[in-house]
Amino acid sequence: MMTFATLRALHVCIGDAINDLARIYEARSPSALDHLDYPSLDVPHYPNAPLLPAEELSEELINDPSALLAIRHIVAACGQLCATVSRPGESLIDIAVSVHLQSCMRFMEAAHIVEILREAGPQGMHVDGIHRWVVDLRPQNAQPNPATLSSGRLAHVLRVLATAHWLREVSPDVFANNRRSSALDTGKTLDQLRAQPEKKYSDTNGLAAAVGQICEYSVSSKMTEWFLPDVRERRLPNRASRGADSTSVLYPTAFNLEFNTDFNFFEWLDLPVNAFDHERFAHAMNGTSNMEGRQDILQAFPWETLSPDAVVVDVGGGIGTASLTVAHAYPDIQVVVEDRAPVVEIAPAAWGEQYAHIITSGRISWRTRDFFTSWQPLPNGKTPNVFLLRTVLHDWPDDASRTILRHLRQGAGPETKLVIGDALLLPACKSSDPASLVAEDSPLLPNLGMASMQLYLVDIMDGMSLKFGLDDELTDSEGADR
Repeated sequence: MMTFATLRALHVCIGDAINDLARIYEARSPSALDHLDYPSLDVPHYPNAPLLPAEELSEELINDPSALLAIRHIVAACGQLCATVSRPGESLIDIAVSVHLQSCMRFMEAAHIVEILREAGPQGMHVDGIHRWVVDLRPQNAQPNPATLSSGRLAHVLRVLATAHWLREVSPDVFANNRRSSALDTGKTLDQLRAQPEKKYSDTNGLAAAVGQICEYSVSSKMTEWFLPDVRERRLPNRASRGADSTSVLYPTAFNLEFNTDFNFFEWLDLPVNAFDHERFAHAMNGTSNMEGRQDILQAFPWETLSPDAVVVDVGGGIGTASLTVAHAYPDIQVVVEDRAPVVEIAPAAWGEQYAHIITSGRISWRTRDFFTSWQPLPNGKTPNVFLLRTVLHDWPDDASRTILRHLRQGAGPETKLVIGDALLLPACKSSDPASLVAEDSPLLPNLGMASMQLYLVDIMDGMSLKFGLDDELTDSEGADR
């Protein structure tokens, strides 16, 4: 296809998808004179804020499957259109410097900018006032250097975010939240953040925790050194728990290279010095559920077909993000979440009051288990009706995944179901794979390009942080099996 024909086809794709989106909203409008509109970029939507009926319906429709498809087509076509017309040299520099946008995002989360601007209201706040609040909310033993964090420098950071549509500059040096930044809001008041900063992520949707965790633990700068190692070998710190001698070894992941350690990522989080990071990671796993939609787990399996006393075992389920959604929707189902001891210790309290009625009733419980060891029967003697593994297997090499699944098979009964929730990454070209996301004659990439990019980037991130060698993690018998 000639380039102008491709550009016009992409333009048509965008227009058709916008029309589809408008028809969905029009069909659900309360009346012919009261049309629902798509949410505005300039208007914040705080996770816990009350909404008018029309606003609530407008937000709900975004998650309608047909609306989601139209949205993804718009994002994919716009991304492909920009890639086609932009000058390659300029685009190369854009991507090279984009790491600084991530740095600005990390600062916005850590400095509580969104919470400060939420209390400022729609009129926004001058950067001098924002600066005073940022300093005021810092612990006394961690005050910023006035010569380093000035109002002028803060304005530069906030203007980058506003230029990328992550904030709104209402007037020169006056900034306010918009729809995108408000998604980072934890709902905590400034007094709460000052008094208990360590509780910032409790009883939230986890998005702020996920952004903070991913930005701080980004190891992408070491990917090249990890893939293309030089002749240097580093002497790694001992594992305190094992008392092993220090040896010169190759780094199994980019995470190990970045942090110069032979602890794997989860062992690193379990270190007492990383207690804050550990709890934040638990909430971050809740935040990553936004990648597929919190309610998607309810459509992934016919939970209504289970018997009233059914037991669901959520393997590696963290604080219970997926299974709590199931337990809330189906009050007769019992849920047992299995994870590492440090996660189990904090899980019940991590939800605050949000699911207190389910937790106190005993319909959900947590137990410690390493899923590389044999599965132990439940205390009540029941055989699980469902083993659920959501976003678990993608963290492990194939042989390790087989070990995890083999242990579950040994604990399963003849009617036990296995539910795996994970992302499938399609090729970026036409292939024999029937799972193509676009029609045969579509100008879009078969995997929807930029609309699917998040999945591919998370895959790279996990591969650099989590997919480490397991030879020293499994027992001798397991190693023989592999």
